Amino acid sequence: MTPAVQSSGVANNEDTGGTTRPNIVHILVDDFGWEQVGYHHGPEAEDVEPITPNIDRLVSDGLELDRFYAHKICSPSRTSIQTGRSPIYANVQNVKPEVVNEDDKVGGWQGAPLGMATVADVLKGQNYSTHFVGKWDVGMATESHTPYSRGYGTFFGYFHHSNDYWGQTEGKCRLKSVKDLWVHNGTFSGPAVHLANGKHCGENNQKPEGEVCVYEEELLLNGVKDVIKSHESNDGEPFFLFYSSHLTHMPLQVPEEYYNKFSHIDNDHRRRMRAMSNFFDWEVGEIVQSLKEANLYDDTLIVLHADNGGEIMTSFCGGNNYPLRGGKFSNFEGGIRVNAAVGGGWLPEDRRGEKEERLVTTDDWLMTYASIAGVDTTKLTDDGAVALGLKDFTGVDQWGVISGEEAGVVREEVIIGDTTSVEFNGDGKTLVGGIIQPPYKLILGAENKLHRVSQDVTTPQNYPDGSDRVPEAIMRKCDRTAKHGCLFNIFEDPTESNSLAAELPDIFNAMLKRIDELQEDVYSPERGKKDGRACEAAMDTYGGYWGPFVQDE
Repeated sequence: MTPAVQSSGVANNEDTGGTTRPNIVHILVDDFGWEQVGYHHGPEAEDVEPITPNIDRLVSDGLELDRFYAHKICSPSRTSIQTGRSPIYANVQNVKPEVVNEDDKVGGWQGAPLGMATVADVLKGQNYSTHFVGKWDVGMATESHTPYSRGYGTFFGYFHHSNDYWGQTEGKCRLKSVKDLWVHNGTFSGPAVHLANGKHCGENNQKPEGEVCVYEEELLLNGVKDVIKSHESNDGEPFFLFYSSHLTHMPLQVPEEYYNKFSHIDNDHRRRMRAMSNFFDWEVGEIVQSLKEANLYDDTLIVLHADNGGEIMTSFCGGNNYPLRGGKFSNFEGGIRVNAAVGGGWLPEDRRGEKEERLVTTDDWLMTYASIAGVDTTKLTDDGAVALGLKDFTGVDQWGVISGEEAGVVREEVIIGDTTSVEFNGDGKTLVGGIIQPPYKLILGAENKLHRVSQDVTTPQNYPDGSDRVPEAIMRKCDRTAKHGCLFNIFEDPTESNSLAAELPDIFNAMLKRIDELQEDVYSPERGKKDGRACEAAMDTYGGYWGPFVQDE
């Protein structure tokens, strides 16, 4: 459903001399730890190779968003970006896209509830050409869940949390591995069979004789370049390109030439993560260069950030969020405070090289992009969703913060989502797991988990380091008592080492009260169970590829 909008004319950017409405390239990187960028890397780090020179340049030439917050896991963050809602009002679950709850036609699926408008819907309504490349992870059950039914004119990517970088496979059906790679454009919609690698292609056999063997990220990058090139000679119509990279999500797979660049690192998991981060950085450089070659860079705003922190649960995950506490799946800073920056030629010149300390979150992009596109965001509503009993947009228009203008709303609070699910990717009830009200952050563990919050650990800068520590098993009790309350001044204590719950009882209790107020209004559908029709469609309709499996009503 397209939201009701009221235009306020067009955005203007006199500093750049560019067009009045820019192209927008949104780059989302997966499980990208705080420590995995060069600009957060101290001189004591063991590896001497430049890890992310292109990202570092994007930051130094652009605006660093130092207080950008996401959800602690993949699908909720992505749902939040697409729908412009805090995860507690849209989706806090990381279930697989094969689940169905027939009793709930709106929220009984994985990802974004049906009926919620998306950022692509809003920009399409402003005559933007819209494109999605990469990991979707916001719903697959019906055609209405797919990117090409949620505002994107083209789609090239996969539906699940991840797949194999060489085999393009995710899970099994009838004892056979199922591929997950899809194409939707003006001439074709269906499985990307034509891009399948040879049967012997794999991490340990990257150059099988007589077979095609292409790293999936390279395929996705080519898709991004194709979109950019297609707008090289357009008539000035702006485009919105959302590139959702597979990197640096597990499995830890990377082309040999990148793996070999980090041969000086003894730990294989850290070496692989360094190599994957470096490959992603190369992609960022290629995207910037493609925009320049197409004479589009000056008229483009580039946004880059991670969907959550690096995965550190065990050493084989390879991630690192040093010096922050915790990582993916945890509500400590390492799980939800992520690398983020804004760049491109359309960014006002006087904001380049700056660091922004005000709060920005995943649900803010919809309102921000709408503002840039010329929408009066004070009147932007999602009437279709509201009519279904769903929450309206909750994001804040952050263009004033990004551009340096003082006008506009400044975000005063970040809501931290959580779930009662005891499984990493299971279903559960929606919880408010904490809030941030600068300079304070309060974390509240789920009652059914004895108020324990996982990954109460700060990993060393050279993690993983061969130790047998399992951060997932290191728990901290964060309850409603002064003794075990988890209240931190994250501006003075970014590693969350010193709880102030006993010292600041008034602030502690006021924030607990706010959590209780927010909890009364959460969206908590039952997502359902794995549906056999997903397997049937994959094997009988799509030739061994995942795809929509429930008929739209």
